[in-house]
Amino acid sequence: MPVGTQVVVRVAGPDDQGGTAQRGATGRVAGVTADGRYTVRLVDGRETVVRRDQLSLRTAYQDEALGLEQPDGDRLVREHTIYAAVVGSRAFGLDTEDSDTDTRGVYVAPTEAFWSLAKPPAHVDGPEPEWFSWEVERFCELALKSNPNLLEVLHSPLVVRRTPMGDELLELRRSFLSQLAYQTYSGYVLSQFKKLETDFRRDGRPKWKHVMHLIRLLLSAKELLLEATLVVDVGPHRERLLAVKRGEVPWQDVERWRLQLHEDLDEALQRTILPATPDVPTVDNWLRSVRRRSLDGA
Repeated sequence: MPVGTQVVVRVAGPDDQGGTAQRGATGRVAGVTADGRYTVRLVDGRETVVRRDQLSLRTAYQDEALGLEQPDGDRLVREHTIYAAVVGSRAFGLDTEDSDTDTRGVYVAPTEAFWSLAKPPAHVDGPEPEWFSWEVERFCELALKSNPNLLEVLHSPLVVRRTPMGDELLELRRSFLSQLAYQTYSGYVLSQFKKLETDFRRDGRPKWKHVMHLIRLLLSAKELLLEATLVVDVGPHRERLLAVKRGEVPWQDVERWRLQLHEDLDEALQRTILPATPDVPTVDNWLRSVRRRSLDGA
């Protein structure tokens, strides 16, 4: 838990003033001890030290007190995934011997689950290592905003699970694409490079793997704007990008490449055949049909 996180102490324990921090006391994480326990500063200024399993996020503690248990996310992923694909370096053509296999998926929570006060999770990290999934509604919402991570899921060549409903989702790929990609891709890269520049000035080197993927995003965005299709594999740029990852390309050269790609994006936006906005009605109608069919057991 990061410093500053609002938490509730789940068990009574000693405080730093010789008293007792009662069960249910609220405060904020103030630090982590050498043995991995958390120092919590309570609302009255006292501090207590507890294990992670003796703490709850404030909102989660209140849900527990009400007896509201969110549906099992791992089970939703195992039983209701309609589509999943490998993303990351292996899908981009940038994998090496030590690359992880990152899988991303989409699941459809049963419609009746949304009638409860305890709603299904919008996303689930698991149940397997390096596997992350979105509930279909959240997935559609983010993909319509041209979130690169989600668009890449739909265009990955490495599909690991695909149901008939997943086929329908793939048929909607063009409906998610729009000129919003220009703002999403270029804006994210610009904000991240500002942080990397700070790292470079402070440490003399940025996180080169992150630099490589940011450049890759700009290359992908250029192709998307010009061809109205998302090409995940980096193709002829592989060796140059891997050189960036290894730190073999001077920062100044990387920065020149980035600025040139931003300029290329500006020009591509003037010539793009992508619509100004995505086809929201088509996606929304499909989502409604998914909810109806889930209710009917189809």
